Amino acid sequence: MQVVTRQEIDRTGKTTVAEYLQTITANGAGSIPKSFGNGFAGGGAGISLRGLGAGSTLVLLNGRRMATYGLADDGQKVFTDLSTIPLDGVEVLKDGASAIYGSDAIAGVVNIILRSDFQGAILRGSYGLSGDSDGDTKKATLTAGTGDMATDGWNAFFSLDVGKSDAIKISDRKNRKWIGTGDTRQWGYGNNAQFLGGAFLSGKTRGGVGPNGSVYDDRNVTEKNPATLVALPGCQGLTTIGGQTDASVAAQGCLWDPAQLYRDISPEEKYVNVFGRASFAFGEGGEIYTEIGYSKKETTFSNTPSAASGGWGYPGGPVNGNSGPGAVVLGPNHPDNPIPGQASRLRYSAWDVGPRVTDNTNEFNRFLVGVKGNWGDWSYDTAYLHSGTDLVNERTGFLRYSAVQCALGNPNCAGGVWRIGDNANLNSQALYDYISPKISARAKSSLDMFDFTVSRSLMDLKGGPLGLAIGTEWRKTSNSLTPQTYTDTGDIIGLGYSAYDGTQNVYAGYVELSAPVLEQLELSAALRYDKYESGEGKATPKLGVKWTPADWIALRASYAEGFRAPNPAENGDGGLAAFSTASDPIRCPDGENPAPGASPDDCGSQSVAIITRPNKDLKPEESKSYSVGIVLQPTRSTSLTVDAWEIKRTNEIAQGDTDDAIRAGNVLRDNNLLNGVAGTGSILAVNTAYINASSSRVRGIDTDIRQTFDIGPGQLEMDLQWSHLLKFERTSGTSTDDFLGTHGNCDVTNCIGTPKDRINFGTTWKQGPWSVSGVANYISSMENTDKRGGKYQFFYADGSPVKKISSFTTFDLSGRWAITEAFELNASVENVFDRIAPLDPLTYGGVNYNPMHFSGAIGRYFTVGAKYTFK
Repeated sequence: MQVVTRQEIDRTGKTTVAEYLQTITANGAGSIPKSFGNGFAGGGAGISLRGLGAGSTLVLLNGRRMATYGLADDGQKVFTDLSTIPLDGVEVLKDGASAIYGSDAIAGVVNIILRSDFQGAILRGSYGLSGDSDGDTKKATLTAGTGDMATDGWNAFFSLDVGKSDAIKISDRKNRKWIGTGDTRQWGYGNNAQFLGGAFLSGKTRGGVGPNGSVYDDRNVTEKNPATLVALPGCQGLTTIGGQTDASVAAQGCLWDPAQLYRDISPEEKYVNVFGRASFAFGEGGEIYTEIGYSKKETTFSNTPSAASGGWGYPGGPVNGNSGPGAVVLGPNHPDNPIPGQASRLRYSAWDVGPRVTDNTNEFNRFLVGVKGNWGDWSYDTAYLHSGTDLVNERTGFLRYSAVQCALGNPNCAGGVWRIGDNANLNSQALYDYISPKISARAKSSLDMFDFTVSRSLMDLKGGPLGLAIGTEWRKTSNSLTPQTYTDTGDIIGLGYSAYDGTQNVYAGYVELSAPVLEQLELSAALRYDKYESGEGKATPKLGVKWTPADWIALRASYAEGFRAPNPAENGDGGLAAFSTASDPIRCPDGENPAPGASPDDCGSQSVAIITRPNKDLKPEESKSYSVGIVLQPTRSTSLTVDAWEIKRTNEIAQGDTDDAIRAGNVLRDNNLLNGVAGTGSILAVNTAYINASSSRVRGIDTDIRQTFDIGPGQLEMDLQWSHLLKFERTSGTSTDDFLGTHGNCDVTNCIGTPKDRINFGTTWKQGPWSVSGVANYISSMENTDKRGGKYQFFYADGSPVKKISSFTTFDLSGRWAITEAFELNASVENVFDRIAPLDPLTYGGVNYNPMHFSGAIGRYFTVGAKYTFK
């Protein structure tokens, strides 16, 4: 278990639980940072212990569950939003806790521990600002309480936490090398860079999504000579990338940098969190307690403009707006069509409509009432909990497919004719309202839970009392998401469909034993049985042993099992259409050399739509975890723990393997055929379903070292946490892939990769009213392949592969000064040396940087604060 105090969080400069937990070394692939505003779970923040996904990490508040976030990560994995929780202490249980807290705690448990009683009042305030004078963060917290349990028999307190963070745009970092631009050609990349818009690719047979627009010339097409793109006029007046001529635009397209113009690095946020607790004593040791929690958070994220065509999906199947009968075209008589008399297939980025903006408003509530006390030799604790979320997701700047087809292809369209490129100034607001209406979705989740636990000592053993705990639990969860307006009919260009609706009832009972059989030997065991209303049920045991041959050394080991039934997004009503990256074995058979008729642009990962259907026949996921470790404490001021661990998860619920689906031909392809051969066009969409298709084996070593020195009048504290991965395998069918130290697995959130090592090293100097802390954060490099021994995922302009994503180290500094017993000042600097995140061309969670390296995108960040304690 890793225990994190409020003081340890404060020294990092992080002002929220969510921001801090993103930095712990056990966090891995599948974590959800607040900066990923354009993801399916935009506006939320989640942790993924061991890289097994936010849905396999159980998050508790004071030892009990909370309702999950309204939006499922990747449209599939429900998780707990950390941003609704006030900042205080944290316990991270990393060896699995399914037998005690719930069978779904496969990767471990994060328990946020808030105060249980409080007297007096504390007022905190802080203000943060980046070194570029943007991204302002304002925060204030008031905690006040009264009543003494010992003398008054009661205590009640509340905490009010309010804050606001301003957005930071890509353009605000335009001088920060590759962070502030999508145009990475000056660093050796080509026109196929992920965030560079407008380029003609694959011999002018795809791409061309620029501010001027381009159309396909279909007049002299043969089987071996497909239609090629022709640029519309106006590039030089619409792009921010200079030096382009009519000749260069005709040859390579109108290059432009939409991310720099429109996309946020970090969203705008406003929030209020309220937490309150009251306790009332009765009898001898009895207590009635209640907790209330409320949070409201508004998040606004701006992204690049929508394209006027593309490929996407909905429950009816894939939609091809690029080619075929569903293609978006400029009508034969459209005034901007450069080929008179021909309905010309269009590629255009709707800059005139504006950015795609997502506004999330999420309200969270939690109510708990319970009673605990003693009854004879037994201690008991029972409570009822209700928790819920209500989220409204509103979007602007997206294009309605049918309206766009009408406004571009029909001169008599009721909504008007849409003029594009440098003629966009001729459009009316009514036209834009017609082709780009405001759309919305609503998500709700709820949790009702009743639990009852009793415990007692059964007998005295040589090492101490034999402890027994017995408990039972009932909980009902529900999750629902209405689809975004028009996406149920596939009528929003490029926007993935996501919807689900379902309820789970779970009944559980568990027993736990703690047996100090000898002074040097302690055994523990727990067994839990979870029964789902749908029929699934399983017993999940946990066994532990701790041997202390001497006061300064202990050896420990544990074995645990886990069990997660399918959630409503996976086996309920609904479905998912999302975007990911995939390689094309037809256009680039060996991953490095294009097929005859293809171009180097066809090698490497391409953006494709992934359409996934729910599956009511899914089986539950199961897991087994093992750990063995040593604890050394040779002196009172020195401690060392080293733990080796392994988790194996089977029957994993995942989207069907994208590569398998492509090989099986379950794809929608464009009509830019290679030498006229059918089935060789660029991939637009892949059809899959949720299946129990794979298993994962994750293995690693955790090290925690702590040392304190008394030096003169002060004290120096040092600590190091190091998580080293030894294996991250995933087996699907008959093939096993190891993602250790690579950029895979890109089927999970953000495509952030699987670095071998994450290290945090902290020092704190304390002397009287002063303390100064420094924390170094290290993330190791990654091979830029999809798996160990796999294919390189991106290539430079000269055709050579991008082989590695460099390691990244930042240093944070903070200080505190207690001017009086009541008044304290504090200050911190994150990323003191202003390190720039390494260029990462593959991840889609950040523009040219990896979300794990977020502080290297923002740059140096300053925070000042004060705390006043009222006596």
